[in-house]
Amino acid sequence: MFTVPRYGQESLSDLFPSLLAGLGVPGEVDRLKLGLSARRVCVLLVDGLGAEQLAEYAGAAPFLASADPRTLTAGFPTTTTTSLTSLGVGVPPGEHGMVGYLLRVPGHERLMSPLKWRLFGAGPKVDLLKELVPEEFQPRSTVFERAAADGVAVTQVGPVFQGGSGLTRAAFRGSDFRFDVSMGDLVDGAVTSLRQGDRSLVYAYHADLDTTGHVRGPGSQAWQLELSNVDRAAQAIAERLPADGALLVTADHGMVELDERIDFDTDPALADGVVDLGGEPRARHVYTVEGAAKEVEAAWTELLGDRFDVVLREDAVGRGWFGPEVSPESLARIGDLVVVARNRGGIVRSAVEPLQSSFAGHHGSLTSAEMHVPLLLFQP
Repeated sequence: MFTVPRYGQESLSDLFPSLLAGLGVPGEVDRLKLGLSARRVCVLLVDGLGAEQLAEYAGAAPFLASADPRTLTAGFPTTTTTSLTSLGVGVPPGEHGMVGYLLRVPGHERLMSPLKWRLFGAGPKVDLLKELVPEEFQPRSTVFERAAADGVAVTQVGPVFQGGSGLTRAAFRGSDFRFDVSMGDLVDGAVTSLRQGDRSLVYAYHADLDTTGHVRGPGSQAWQLELSNVDRAAQAIAERLPADGALLVTADHGMVELDERIDFDTDPALADGVVDLGGEPRARHVYTVEGAAKEVEAAWTELLGDRFDVVLREDAVGRGWFGPEVSPESLARIGDLVVVARNRGGIVRSAVEPLQSSFAGHHGSLTSAEMHVPLLLFQP
């Protein structure tokens, strides 16, 4: 059973506009009905922390588990690039255009990775920051730009590689950037940044739980130990909040462990009529030979059976997966087919994506384990 994103009501894209409304930024609406009156707000985003995983392993995170267990839906696909842009711009994927992990971009023969802001696969080196300028690729104003324009002190705290990256420029421009070198430094950076100005908004990002889940599996002993690290960091921030402060902990997606791998690179029947395979194992964008989409749809449906949902681009859009509005630019980036895992399988590429294909944990689909993320509020 799929969980359709609740855009405009209870989705990740509704979080920052709701917080800006609480900070008094004109034109913003409290879509989540948070009712926050705090003047200093920190959002800690824990990459890969699904609400279902947190509930199942609450013993490893007693502080996080002590909060009211409210949840949001991520957008589709449930992947970092899409979710972070939804968070930072405050609109669904169909409007901001980051509609997957690997995308077709008109004018380029190779697929694009917005997460790394580079072209995928072999070919000449391209300075993509110049060819696909992030501010033009995603031209909508960010929530940080809107907050800063109203005098809110805005800071992003994250790993050094995010500073000035293409994705940061596309999704989070308008904020000051403070890099962290450890979990303790993330805590200190968040707390210190909260005390700037008369009103402040801090976005802090932690990646290691997601990495551990990919490599060792969500729920593995290593994953649980890293969850405990996250729990202590969140508690450390909460204990150091100013009197007029608030901490919200959320995530970009959940994760599942694969129990079936279908290898595109070793099955010629899947390749027939396909030009490029984008997305990731649990949510694939299939780019077909012109005019072949329906034939490929029929072939993939027969080959994959009820393990995957194979739909034409217009059907995926019609189902509201990418949001109520899909811009022409976004539409051009979506696959001719969108193929989504129903259970715990994935379509891997052992030759072209060997590392990703070896991962234990994956995300991208519309299952509740991947779609539901926590929204946990802490105040002094």
